[in-house]
Amino acid sequence: MRPAAPSDEQARTRRIVPVERRVDLRLLVPVLVAWPCIAFGALLAPVTGVWCGSAVATLVAAMLVGRRTRPRPGPRRRLVALTLAVIALLLVSAAGHRTVRSTGPLEELASEGAVVTIRGTVLAEPRAVAERGARPGGEASAPARFVVRVDVAEVLGRGTTTAVSAPVLVIGGVEWGSLAWHDDIRAVVRLGPSEPGDDVVAVAKPKGSPQVTGRPGPVLDAAADVRARFRAATAALPADARGLVPALVIGDTSRTPVDLTQAMLDTGMSHLSAVSGSNVTLVLAAAMGGCGLLGVRRRFRPAVALAVLVGFVTLAHPEPSVVRAAVMGCVGLLALSTSRRQAGVPALSGAVTVLLVWDPWLARSYGFALSSVATLGLLLFAQPWGRAIGRRLPPRMARLGPVLAVPVAAQAVCTPIVVPLQGSVSLIAVVANLLAAPLVAPTTIVGVAVALLSVAGVGAAGWVAWGAALPALGIARVARVCADAPFGSVDWDGSAAGAALLAVATALLIALGPWLWHRSRLRPMLAVAVVLVISAFAVPTAPLVWPPTGWVLVACDVGQGDGLVVRTGPDRGIVVDAGPDPGLIDGCLDRLGVAAVDVVVLTHFHADHVDGLPGVLEGRRVGELLVSPVADPPGESAQTARTADDAHIPVHSLHAGQSIAVGPVMAEVWWPARRIDAGSVPNNGSVVLTLHVSGITVLLAGDIEREAAAEVVRRARADPVRWGTIDVLKVAHHGSSNRDDRLLDEVDGRLAVISVGEDNDYGHPAPSTLHALAQRGFEVHRTDIEGDVAFVVTAAGIVVRGRDATLAGTTPAAP
Repeated sequence: MRPAAPSDEQARTRRIVPVERRVDLRLLVPVLVAWPCIAFGALLAPVTGVWCGSAVATLVAAMLVGRRTRPRPGPRRRLVALTLAVIALLLVSAAGHRTVRSTGPLEELASEGAVVTIRGTVLAEPRAVAERGARPGGEASAPARFVVRVDVAEVLGRGTTTAVSAPVLVIGGVEWGSLAWHDDIRAVVRLGPSEPGDDVVAVAKPKGSPQVTGRPGPVLDAAADVRARFRAATAALPADARGLVPALVIGDTSRTPVDLTQAMLDTGMSHLSAVSGSNVTLVLAAAMGGCGLLGVRRRFRPAVALAVLVGFVTLAHPEPSVVRAAVMGCVGLLALSTSRRQAGVPALSGAVTVLLVWDPWLARSYGFALSSVATLGLLLFAQPWGRAIGRRLPPRMARLGPVLAVPVAAQAVCTPIVVPLQGSVSLIAVVANLLAAPLVAPTTIVGVAVALLSVAGVGAAGWVAWGAALPALGIARVARVCADAPFGSVDWDGSAAGAALLAVATALLIALGPWLWHRSRLRPMLAVAVVLVISAFAVPTAPLVWPPTGWVLVACDVGQGDGLVVRTGPDRGIVVDAGPDPGLIDGCLDRLGVAAVDVVVLTHFHADHVDGLPGVLEGRRVGELLVSPVADPPGESAQTARTADDAHIPVHSLHAGQSIAVGPVMAEVWWPARRIDAGSVPNNGSVVLTLHVSGITVLLAGDIEREAAAEVVRRARADPVRWGTIDVLKVAHHGSSNRDDRLLDEVDGRLAVISVGEDNDYGHPAPSTLHALAQRGFEVHRTDIEGDVAFVVTAAGIVVRGRDATLAGTTPAAP
């Protein structure tokens, strides 16, 4: 008897189920292969090499597809051909972008440190990178420094005006913070070279205030007016809500408290403190829900979604980060759609390819990587993990499975990328995101309503803003509590090798997870033993936690003396003073991984600053020795000269008014201008420098006493533009009481480090100096207490870590 033919419904089910469960990775694999080729190859290699590489990739792809040995290329050959085609496309795009940017004299002028006049357009809202007088739990009283991206259209340098098209990063003072997005400006700046692979051609330090020559059009003006009204409507909210609500809705993070930003970074919640793909998804989902309630026909809903998306992006400003969030939000909406979920991975792969063609430098952006990988985790793992979790929950709670799976999937795939940013693996991020997730939607949706209502009236919108404030305060509370939780994170090597190791471990855990779970149920004691062994390996050790990722300056613990290291590259640095003991400075440089020293600066010739010079030279390449022109004491001066001569290192003197550029570091010399015979001649002959590195400025005051300090103050006040804004102070003469407090008043930032020996015979640092620093609100770090002291520049500001405190399990943090 023949079996009954399947019904039409059964046939459709059999056809649909496999398609729903199958993940199409055909376009994802080429993107994953091409991405690192662009990030670590095309953007660093010469343009000619990039063009040649794209030509070869195109030729090989065509040969693979065009060979006639088979009627049709096999799937593996098609995948290889598609991969090469994507690589060629992105290489051509990168080469084209780089060719346009390198046209003109801008790069050459930057390499020479030239002062030029630029005319261009502001590409992004000014962003505060350091704050003056930041208070824990509150906002900064006045931002001291702003970073502004400018698309330069014309440059006037060396007497010639040239039309260009290249982005420049301007690091300016408060006057640059008032610029609006898409303002046309004209400014006089000093150019400096950018890092290889950076998304800007040069870094600029302004020589004055910018001149606004044009404003955005009426549409952007209207958006700016709505943003201003929205800020006014949320101005009366508590500090945390006043910062978070505008951040979630319009991407304005200027009012977010510094410690809250750090707490959200520590707990893996930083994506909630700015416009991201999840915010866009929520807004679009709310719009689609509103269409359903209002009875809008399905064929009109895509047009409504597009209009909402364009309006949201315009309100938040169509900067690259917002455009990226909009694209990822659309892909995320696909992931939430039951009928189109199988199209999610190809859509994500296509979106990433298009965005990298539009802006190849996104390949080197942590934000873009996190957004893309988080969306991929949602597409690949949220549904199957949600079903697996749901099966293990009570029947009434089974629907919570997908909700619980979303933060787990996002954290699993994003952790290897986050590690280089914070140097640790968060153990509480999943819990924090799970607790905060239900609060994000009401904050965002009500916040958008407040922005729209503020057009009609700021007063009424201010009352509605409390509806967004309450869940925002909940998000902030979750971040702060979880950040303070014990054992909330495990320190991890933040290098590329450490991130790769974590990525491999994560992939193995995902692949073997079901099998491990099954085996642990059969042999629980074996599972406990494995967990104990892994925990033992996870105990932090010195190589894992020191140096901290992203360090820019380290005050080495060299005893009673000075020895500072400024980072100029992955294994390179500038050494300012060498301390009294060669072994101590050599050990500090080894811990920091410094294999080559571009420049050694010896501020003066006292033994506690120069006797350690042989330790700097031990096994390292040293480019140049810069010294004080006051050759006193003569014995130490002569010995230093002999040491440099034996090592064949050129020696030059520094004088006030000189400028130095070493890689990404720029320095201004403020002293000595002459010999001072009052007080200690060597101390008052110390070289005084301001160092500009990674967007911050550090004042290195040597061992100057009150006479030389008064001269430095006079020069700083006579040339405030060149002096700029000081973020970090290396306190003069180990905290001696022989000082001029007016120099402290010239420091805007409230971070200070004292290089001093434990239990020294000089009584350093003097109680009066510590009192003067405390009166002015300085946060003081000392090498005799904390060991090596590192300054790390993060998105939240400057973080200070002491090596001894780190190894003991605590990390003091600065604003």
